Amino acid sequence: MPVTTDVESGPFSATLRASTLPAHERANHSAYMNALLGGELSLEGYTRLAIQYYFIYQAIEQAADKLAKDPVAGKFVFEELRRLPSLERDLEHLVGPDWRETVRPLASTERYARRVAEASHWSGGFVAHHYTRYLGDIAGGQIIRRLLERKYGVTEAGSLFYHFDQLGSAPRFRDDYREQLNSAPWSEDERARLIEEAIVAFECNIAVFDELASELDAYRAA
Repeated sequence: MPVTTDVESGPFSATLRASTLPAHERANHSAYMNALLGGELSLEGYTRLAIQYYFIYQAIEQAADKLAKDPVAGKFVFEELRRLPSLERDLEHLVGPDWRETVRPLASTERYARRVAEASHWSGGFVAHHYTRYLGDIAGGQIIRRLLERKYGVTEAGSLFYHFDQLGSAPRFRDDYREQLNSAPWSEDERARLIEEAIVAFECNIAVFDELASELDAYRAA
């Protein structure tokens, strides 16, 4: 669906946020996320999400490695944001030392990872997926971190994915990130295309949450 928002009416970061807000809200209020944040799931129910994140962030960070020297996309590649090392430690704790041999992506996760790879042939496509995941993790993801601590007693390994101590001030980092979005030299058409891809990224997340929701009965907390 073409984006009809006037991408020159204000800061691009604000336009991007406003344009993706409906999809963002749908993701936040999906059946799976409602169950997770409502404390209805066992720790295994959360682990299913962490496994999917491993494959999603593998795709995003592989793209980041390829684009690190790109004059536009490279400005959004931050070593301190890298999530794979934390996810690996989390999965070793949550699944066990043989987790690499046992975890598998859902079909929706495989489609998501493919979309990241395809979109990342262009700087704006990469940034659309990068923005959608990382800024959400820095902000809203802290709700899940507190849930893991409070409900399951998981304070270190198991919840490291949500630890962003290396960023320093998270609000300042988010502000700097938005300034990078505002100053990136995309044309009006490219900005509209980036917004479209960010909406696709949210839809990819929703598809993963919907597939996880189909398993909810197996992971209800006792």
